[in-house]
Amino acid sequence: MNMLLLFFTFVLAIFLGIELISKVPSQLHTPLMSGSNAISGISIVGALVAAGYAGNDSLGNLLGFVAVVCASINVFGGYVVTDRMLGMFKTKEEKR
Repeated sequence: MNMLLLFFTFVLAIFLGIELISKVPSQLHTPLMSGSNAISGISIVGALVAAGYAGNDSLGNLLGFVAVVCASINVFGGYVVTDRMLGMFKTKEEKR
């Protein structure tokens, strides 16, 4: 029952994320991504708790590991994109 509730929450989060991202205009997507990196950091903590809570359950450990990897990619990718966006506003002298 517990795993079913976790799976339902996961699927609901996927659909909610797709709906939210599709409604954001492209001009606002990158600045909002830099602000959402803090939220993704909270996701990493939640994924670590979920992986630790699984105990000896191999499916729970696997899902926890996948959650940690996905949240980490989101955080690091967000910072890379934000850095590139901010680099577009630098003058030629500042880029050296």
